[in-house]
Amino acid sequence: MIFIKKTNILQLLMLTLLLSSCNQKKKTNDLESNIPKDTMPHMEPPTQKLPKLSAQYIKSKRNAIEHFYNKNWSHNSMNGSFLVAQNGQIIFEKYEGMANFRDERPITATTPLHLASVSKVLTASAILKLIDAKKIGLDQKVNTILPRFPFPEVTVKMLLNHRSGMRNYAYFTDKKDGVWDRHNILTNNDIVELMATKNIGLESRTNTRFAYCNTNYAILALIIEKATGLSYKKAMERMIFKPLGMNHTFVFDYDQDKDSIVPSYKGNKEEIGKDYLDKIYGDKNIYSTPRDLLKFDLARNNPNFLSPKLLKLVYTPFSQERKGEKNYGLGIRMINWETGQNFYFHNGWWHGNTSAYITLLKEHVTIIALSNKFTTRTYQVKKLAPLFGDYPFKLSKEEKEE
Repeated sequence: MIFIKKTNILQLLMLTLLLSSCNQKKKTNDLESNIPKDTMPHMEPPTQKLPKLSAQYIKSKRNAIEHFYNKNWSHNSMNGSFLVAQNGQIIFEKYEGMANFRDERPITATTPLHLASVSKVLTASAILKLIDAKKIGLDQKVNTILPRFPFPEVTVKMLLNHRSGMRNYAYFTDKKDGVWDRHNILTNNDIVELMATKNIGLESRTNTRFAYCNTNYAILALIIEKATGLSYKKAMERMIFKPLGMNHTFVFDYDQDKDSIVPSYKGNKEEIGKDYLDKIYGDKNIYSTPRDLLKFDLARNNPNFLSPKLLKLVYTPFSQERKGEKNYGLGIRMINWETGQNFYFHNGWWHGNTSAYITLLKEHVTIIALSNKFTTRTYQVKKLAPLFGDYPFKLSKEEKEE
């Protein structure tokens, strides 16, 4: 009887521990899902109704775009997704090549590809919504949000427009000086800790010049987490992807997704594996499709996206220390010509992935090109802008509409 009682007690203890563990796990999993939806802003679907394009207009533009596509991407060189839309209507789209050459899985309209640095546009949009909702301040010092952040003069705005002066994490962790063991996967929090403890100084004095730097957007992702109480992945889902119906868009989770996502390739179709930088998010690591990005672009350029004052700042050039046409706003690249014409875009490159996102504000045109097999031809889609407005990019005579 004593033996039976001890066994029963042991089983009871084990059952109690198991239930306690399950309940704790459930509490952790429910923590994010139980946050009320109104505790943070989210992207609204566009309410602005744009004029419907005529069939004749669509045909003329489609013919010119198709000629451009056929000239710039033969069947062998293009491996990705391509879309051009105006007023929210798709004029031309093409999906070509393989998502995975090993199993010969083709790229389709629903195949998410790595956006590389085009991810910055989405990260910036989440930050801007939080600023507009007064969850954080545009000119707020970063160290008031992230106490371990070591540079006291850097603000949220300086992260958005690349004027923080910080060094690129890919460079200061690549050195053989004991800063980081490249056998270990780097995280966003590791970046902050290294800058705080390893004497990683600034590359230039804060707010003295523009210097494009991925570290800025890795830090912005941490700010999103701090301001929302959610992981970056969950916050982006809640704030942007789900409200806009971006059903094929997600933040890459290294531990869960590394063996299932679409791989990237060199130009010769040799697969490029993962490395120690592939866990960093905010500056990259969003996967999406052109159709989902079109939904995003329509919402982002809708009058109800941001307050007029903040929206104006988004498209304000902040790199004026040297006279030039190329510039950067709050999460968007731009070319500002002396004629007064402005061209807004963002390109991306990570491993074999290249991406181009173009938004012609006046003409309500969206141009998107994504490729998971390395090619710089992705960036040539800017040459389609003259089909819709007065943009001084060169198209061949045959590519111009009749």
